[in-house]
Amino acid sequence: MPVDIDAQELLQKTVDAFDGSERVGQQQMVATIVEGLTAGGHRIIQAGTGTGKSLGYLVPAAAHALSEGGSTVVVSTATIALQRQLMEKDLPLLASTLASEYGVTLTYAVLKGRNNYVCLQKLHSEVPDPDGEALFEVSRGVLGDKAVAVRAWATSTETGDKDDFGDDIDARVWRAFSVNRRECVGESKCSYGEDCFTAKRRLQAQAAHIVVTNHALLAIDVVEGIPILPEHDIVIIDEGHEIVDRATGAITIELNAAGVERVISRVGSQVSDQTMDALVDSQKAFEDALLASSDPTSGLTRLPFVDSQLLLALTLIRDASHAGVTEMAPQKGEDPDIAARNQRARGGLEELHDFAGAFISQGNDSVLWIDHDGRPPTLHSAPLSVAHLLRDKLFAEKFAVVTSATLTTSGNFDAIAASLGLGTDKRTETIDVGSPFDYAQQGILYVAANLPPPGREGLDMATLDVMGELVEAAGGRTLILCSSWRAVEKAAEYLRVRCDSALHVQRKGESVSLLVERFTTDIESTLIGTLSLWQGVDVPGDSCIQVIIDRIPFPRPDDPVMSARSARVDEAGGSGFRSVTLPRAGLLLAQASGRLIRSGQDKGVVSVLDSRLANSGYGSSLRKSMPPMWFTTDATIAINALERLRGESNARRTGK
Repeated sequence: MPVDIDAQELLQKTVDAFDGSERVGQQQMVATIVEGLTAGGHRIIQAGTGTGKSLGYLVPAAAHALSEGGSTVVVSTATIALQRQLMEKDLPLLASTLASEYGVTLTYAVLKGRNNYVCLQKLHSEVPDPDGEALFEVSRGVLGDKAVAVRAWATSTETGDKDDFGDDIDARVWRAFSVNRRECVGESKCSYGEDCFTAKRRLQAQAAHIVVTNHALLAIDVVEGIPILPEHDIVIIDEGHEIVDRATGAITIELNAAGVERVISRVGSQVSDQTMDALVDSQKAFEDALLASSDPTSGLTRLPFVDSQLLLALTLIRDASHAGVTEMAPQKGEDPDIAARNQRARGGLEELHDFAGAFISQGNDSVLWIDHDGRPPTLHSAPLSVAHLLRDKLFAEKFAVVTSATLTTSGNFDAIAASLGLGTDKRTETIDVGSPFDYAQQGILYVAANLPPPGREGLDMATLDVMGELVEAAGGRTLILCSSWRAVEKAAEYLRVRCDSALHVQRKGESVSLLVERFTTDIESTLIGTLSLWQGVDVPGDSCIQVIIDRIPFPRPDDPVMSARSARVDEAGGSGFRSVTLPRAGLLLAQASGRLIRSGQDKGVVSVLDSRLANSGYGSSLRKSMPPMWFTTDATIAINALERLRGESNARRTGK
């Protein structure tokens, strides 16, 4: 039953019911979102750590969804951690207040892409599937063991959600238990359609007032026009600093010879000998063209266009896969297991056809490259920009709120607004509601101005010596954020010899959540990691009194998308460095330094071992992107502060 709810009143009652404190920034968020819903126009809201931004947007979202004429509200996030916080903490809290104070029921659901859930048909089918056969034939090794563990979990899970497994799952293993939208035979034709995890989630979402999803699924829904999400007129994009990269990633396509071969292996005898020969020939031609079009010693090769040999190979793939799809039409009365297996094969060919066609037709608005990084050469195509797609297909159709703790760079919203396609939209309003934390009193930003600028060889001995001195001063309790895996290994090797405190070192493929949990529990330890730890890590208290950043996180020179975006600006007469490179680095610096102060009681030091942040002409611009901590280049001040904080931490632990 529709009900008229004052959003500010609902916020106050929710905060009061759970002994929360009044937060001005949270109230400002509610006010500006309600105003936007009434007057029209999107809202870009920076809400610093501690603002309580989740309730700041959930309260007006719920008030709207429950009102007369209200509709479903979609909330999109970048991380699993935030999805879980919304579903397990914030939404239940809000629903409880609505039930007790207003007598209404708020419904909510989480929705992810089909390939995030176990496919029951694939799990229980007696018809062999190439995705799983090879894995389960492996009696020893990481992949074989993980496949056995995932199968045991899959047979007992109530959600079928990959994220509920509790550990990372290699993509090759998960492929044996899941299907994408093309490979699914459809609930009505599937033996397990009534129990399908994806179907259940979608039914829940269709009836929900608030649907929580991820940026990738949102991008597929709006950019590719595939109706996955329920009808809605409001979208709230939390962790909004990630939406451009996640949308770009969601519509980036890639293809390698091994992938083509895997699709062909599924087809078997379902096509004519002539078509099978054409498929095999196209795969070989594609493999040869990839090798001929690239330099395997470079790691990555940018292509200005699809060359003639690649064009011919892609044309062969497109035409052969089209012939295969035509010959593999579903048959009436087919055994359900066989029909599902055949649909997976047909779906793979359909995807091959579409990908090959997309590569052939890519133009000046796409970035094309071949990647050799530790795997077979892989052809990629990404959009140069998603700004126009987001503007025309999302923001033109919905009322949107984009929010994050870090949206401004160099002290303004210009870069994020332009990347979203809203830079010239006069209806869009931007607001920074601040943070309840007193950064100048709680934190110090120390930049090692006397160090030489970082070189191409990575961490030098002088930098490592400063790092070691800072870690010793803090007695561990340090999160070290490195810009490369090589720097992680070098720092770990040095600190193992110099420092007594325990080290937790991130490894490729390791679960970040488990690593952070160990760091949090082991108070006098140091955690060293790379870019996946630069954002989303939340360790309040004595376990983290220092964040060390090894260097300004400029995009790698061989990053194909960022370098292409920068070059396009240069070609137009602007500065790619100032328009693309600096905002990107500023955003990452803001995220990294935001790992330090996570509560009103936290104190500590952010130490940047890159002298350019203090000495270069652009250093002050980058510092404006970071929390407004007290700034110094005096190492003695930083070390004394860390030693004092270490002593206070030890006193709290010992009770002295």
